[in-house]
Amino acid sequence: MFRLSRGALWLSVAALVAVGLLDPVCLLATGPQAPGVLPPAASLAAASGDPRGLLDQYCVSCHNEQLRTAGLMLDTVDVGHIGAAADTWEKVVSKLRSGAMPPPGRRRPDAATFGAFVTWLETELDREAAAHPNPGQPADHRLNRFEYSNAVRDLLALEIDATSLLPADESDHGFDNIAAVLSMSPTLLGRYMVAARKVSRLAIGDPTMGPAIETFDLSRGLRQDERMSQDLPYGTRGGADIRYYFPLDGDYVVKIRLGRNYTNSQIRAIRTREEIDVLLDGARVTRFQIGGECADSDDPECTGSGIYRTSRYQLTADEALEVRFPVTAGMHTLGVAFVKKSVLTEGPAPTLLPPRHTSSTYEAPRMDVDYVRLEGPFDPTGPGDTPSRRRVFVCQPASIGDEEPCAREILGALARRAYRRPVSESDVDTLFQFYRIGRGEGNFERGIQEALTRLLVSPQFLFRIERDPPGVSPDEIYWISDFELASRLSFFLWSSLPDEPLLEVAARGALRAPGELESQVRRMLADPRASALAKNFGGQWLFIRNLQAVDPDASAFPDFDDNLRVAFQRETELFLDYQLREDRPLAELLTANYTFANERLARFYGLKNVYGAHFRRVQLTDPRRAGLLGHGSILTVTSYATRTSPVVRGKFLLDNILGAPPPPPPPNVPPLVESAEAG
Repeated sequence: MFRLSRGALWLSVAALVAVGLLDPVCLLATGPQAPGVLPPAASLAAASGDPRGLLDQYCVSCHNEQLRTAGLMLDTVDVGHIGAAADTWEKVVSKLRSGAMPPPGRRRPDAATFGAFVTWLETELDREAAAHPNPGQPADHRLNRFEYSNAVRDLLALEIDATSLLPADESDHGFDNIAAVLSMSPTLLGRYMVAARKVSRLAIGDPTMGPAIETFDLSRGLRQDERMSQDLPYGTRGGADIRYYFPLDGDYVVKIRLGRNYTNSQIRAIRTREEIDVLLDGARVTRFQIGGECADSDDPECTGSGIYRTSRYQLTADEALEVRFPVTAGMHTLGVAFVKKSVLTEGPAPTLLPPRHTSSTYEAPRMDVDYVRLEGPFDPTGPGDTPSRRRVFVCQPASIGDEEPCAREILGALARRAYRRPVSESDVDTLFQFYRIGRGEGNFERGIQEALTRLLVSPQFLFRIERDPPGVSPDEIYWISDFELASRLSFFLWSSLPDEPLLEVAARGALRAPGELESQVRRMLADPRASALAKNFGGQWLFIRNLQAVDPDASAFPDFDDNLRVAFQRETELFLDYQLREDRPLAELLTANYTFANERLARFYGLKNVYGAHFRRVQLTDPRRAGLLGHGSILTVTSYATRTSPVVRGKFLLDNILGAPPPPPPPNVPPLVESAEAG
């Protein structure tokens, strides 16, 4: 029986499991739940006094068959058989624990009696649930977009941008990992097939792949007057670092387009001299110099014409920002950044407003980057030696006769990880048919590529499917298998596939052995992949994913930019991750006197001595910033574009923090009249 809010409950679950305070088998298994040591009902009832008398004295005056307040009638329910109306009593416990009932101003029992009554009621509900377990029937659970991306990463050592391959998932109560709403339409299946084809070509390194163009747009709300990322060198400002998987060894071309004014498309701050570095994995590829060439020049290319006196140079100077260079296949970080000018030689420059605040008449003090375009590969020389190829090709055929046994070994190894269970001969045979089709069209690697494409659209990969064991009736309760338990555990903590150690324990049937499950949970929580619990679940529970759609009014909040938007989200993710990994008390979610900040966020909060793009833990002195409710992310998503909203924020607290959602408003209530600014 869950009586914490959905967020507080699940954020604390992993920590409780890790320290042994919660039995993970009861959490993750479908089957009879062994009741814990519950206090005798008689002793609890005695401690709480007369439950019927307490209800009659403090509750029935409103919640009776005549008034039916909130649809609740406590004068007719049988307190001797709590299980007969468990749903009703769960609502009662929720209201009592949140302090909503009895309402302010009404008589309340003393604290000891009140606590004993609630404890008795909870214990009776737990006793009923243990005596009559009903785990339900799990639905087939499609991997959502986030889980699909992580599964491809862990299966093939390949990072992909799933948002560019798959549409957003449907959500229910703010969560997009609810099996009941993760349907599969013909259109979505087509997108998965296209994604599988692209992923398999990247993982194998298809030599027939022709040049492609990728454009990386920088947000217009991005302020580019500081170092943008830890992956960019010190002494740079603006630009971007781009994680990109280069499909083949070969030449690639980078083109840079600079930001422009809205009306006349003139490059911003083109009269100033700037240097732009193009970097690959932190090493400089080339340095461009641009701007200032037309100062005091009578050249026709520089003088300009028209109402804005815009010259060709002011419109097209960045066409020269193009470089071609060789890159090896695999994941690399492509960087583009301006060389930051020294304050000693240039003096302090004025703050650069985000471009969303600028117009054609605003003379920006510095250039910025509009987008980076990457083209290639040109003159490819091969697929290279990438982590993905090493993950896939666990063997290499020495001759044509060795190809089919090697192909079966490769496909069996991939299928075991992808399907999260031992694979049968039939599983491998299905994939092998596609290998033969690809082998007939090309070479051995082409065959593996076709089989991998088929694997990535298999229901065994795209869905988490739990089937009833043979001979089990539809209403019979049973224990799920160790492999199903392993899959539930990994997708809960990592939003991804079980790894090899977890599968090996499940294969031995030892996952439920004393201490083994706790040991696996501790190991998995220590893994960097456990950050998915804070990022994925936390982002949905607290609505911080909605930050991307929030746009505060530029006139009311001129300093708001995308740098701050990103910092807000990262602060909350790091805070939740820290709470989980360090096993902090649950109350600290709301009372912590520390947070995580970089220079941009610290400047916004008024924190001193925090410099650079790196986030680090900092102490807070302002009690209004304590815990989650002081985070800019929470305050932003619970506000309107021009002002805060006590109603929106109050409902957020009731729904997401206290777990006591308010009742729907009465019918025919008109909207409130907006008050004046002074009011």
